[in-house]
Parts: sequence; C-alpha cells; structure tokens
Amino acid sequence: MCRNIKTLYNFVPPATEEEIHAAALQYVRKISGFARPSAANEAAFNHAVAEIERASSGLFASLVTAAHPKNRDIEAVKAQTRAKRRTRREIIHG
Repeated sequence: MCRNIKTLYNFVPPATEEEIHAAALQYVRKISGFARPSAANEAAFNHAVAEIERASSGLFASLVTAAHPKNRDIEAVKAQTRAKRRTRREIIHG
C-alpha cells in the first residue's frame, strides 16, 4: 500500500470528511497515474474520488471493533519513529 495513505479507522476523534477525501484523492491518483487529470478525464477522476469517499464512509460506519480507539498524537509519533528508522536503513544499506 502507498505509504501516503494513512489508516483512518478507529481514531479519537474520528476521521474528518477532509481526511477521507484526501485519502480517496491519493488513492485515485495512485491507481490512475494522474496527479491532475486532463480536462477530458476530470469528470471521471472526480467521480472516482467521490465513489471512494462514499465507500470509505460506508465501510467505517459498518465496521465493528472491540479495540480501544487509537490516539492520533501517539500514532503520529510511532509513524515518525518508523520513518526515521526506515531512512537510517536506506542510508546505511544505500
């Protein structure tokens, strides 16, 4: 999975519409290969983003978990630590 697409489920506070939109946009960009679609493809591109947003929101509404919600700040620190380790490995193993 693309490292730029972040987990959005089971957080306090819940994912915002903006976060879901950003993830959907990143996904459609990734699979289409377009950072920005041409005028001819813009409607199809935007429709796909909207469909992914709807599907994601529906998925979040229907998922059930017994796990405690994750704290965004703690998860951000964990992600930064992983990124630093990954960067160090890449430098060392170049």
